[in-house]
Amino acid sequence: MAAPELLSDEGYRADGRRPAELRKIRARMGVFAQADGSAYIEQGNTKALAVVYGPHEMRGSRSKALPDRALVNCQYSVATFGTSERRRRPRGDRQTGELALQLQQTFEAAILTQLHPRSQIDIYVQILQADGGNYCAGVNAATLAVMDAGIPMRDYVCACSAGLAEDTPLADLSSPEEAAGGPRLVLALLPASGQIALLQLSARLHQERLEAALEAAGQACRALHAVLDRVVRERLREVTALLGD
Repeated sequence: MAAPELLSDEGYRADGRRPAELRKIRARMGVFAQADGSAYIEQGNTKALAVVYGPHEMRGSRSKALPDRALVNCQYSVATFGTSERRRRPRGDRQTGELALQLQQTFEAAILTQLHPRSQIDIYVQILQADGGNYCAGVNAATLAVMDAGIPMRDYVCACSAGLAEDTPLADLSSPEEAAGGPRLVLALLPASGQIALLQLSARLHQERLEAALEAAGQACRALHAVLDRVVRERLREVTALLGD
């Protein structure tokens, strides 16, 4: 990434943020009464919806059932109206298949699957509007939806991207910053333990630059954790009030 394109002389990004500053976040839980858990999140102009069903009995072939833990089934898609690119197969192309697999691996690291052997947990994520950090927004929405479903987890899963404007790390990249073509890092973190559920690099980086980008993403994930925790506590107060009535 070329620094003059992404950072002004005063140290501001094109959208007015400081290098480590997150985009504005809005989130809600329990947006679909028909699902066991659901959540909607906005990170800047990126909007994601997650729906969770389960744990429930295995669907289809029972031979897929795991004797010691639950099977985590994930689907990831981008709405046809959610991006400037025309997508004929929003859920069937290779990239969305890879992202669904990454989503599965991420949540297998966080969900206490051993508590529900021979069962299945379905996580569906759809990006309604794509403007950078799409996968990360999907992970954060899925975390809230899994918690809304009451499925036990080791910790929150918080995801954020990071890049570099020459030697200055940038957190929570927007679509124009991603399009600049520089090295990009995606981190999914369990903030309480510091365990990395997913780490993905778009290009090779020198160790020092990698450490700087990773630190920026880690700090952003911890900031996201505080936001998501407030959303969960607000949802808990809502549910408690409804039960009280």
